[in-house]
Amino acid sequence: MARTNNKAGATRKLFVTEYHKYRDHLLRLDAENRRLRFGMIAGDEFILEYAKRLADMKSIVYGHIIGGEVRGAAELRPLGRHVHGEAEAAFSVEKEFQDAGIGTQLLGRVVRAARNRSISRVYMNCLAENRKMQAIAKKFDAVLQFDQGDVVGKVAPASAHSFSLWREAVEDEMGFVMAMLDLQRRILPAA
Repeated sequence: MARTNNKAGATRKLFVTEYHKYRDHLLRLDAENRRLRFGMIAGDEFILEYAKRLADMKSIVYGHIIGGEVRGAAELRPLGRHVHGEAEAAFSVEKEFQDAGIGTQLLGRVVRAARNRSISRVYMNCLAENRKMQAIAKKFDAVLQFDQGDVVGKVAPASAHSFSLWREAVEDEMGFVMAMLDLQRRILPAA
């Protein structure tokens, strides 16, 4: 997966101290994209509570950042405390940034993160009408099953190898530098 370039943005892992950017992205989603992301109507209060629990859920969050704002995001969350090797993935892209390959790039990062953590199955639940998410899942050889109006996609990431581990580590280092530059940009004008 490419590291940057979708609508002049960059995709990187968000640090726990930046989860407010993910929350703000979710709050900017219109009602329809919130419903597609969460599979239900999700108001501001729900999103605020959800964002508070991200660190507790042991989620890994990737953001596609344009102009200092997260405009697309993907989350990888382990399933259950005692379930090893399984996780759930979810992603969202703000309406004006859709159809630019951002969702594909984000899901690629999540699949690689799962591979590097020996997660053997990644589940993606979506509404049956969410054709965009289903199309992106198919790019990663997801097996799609219809279940009572929902679709469950299952991706079996390949085994980790030294290159995938190295690439994630290098991208994490680059992401840290980008986060520090962003922080510096926000602090300096205030001083």
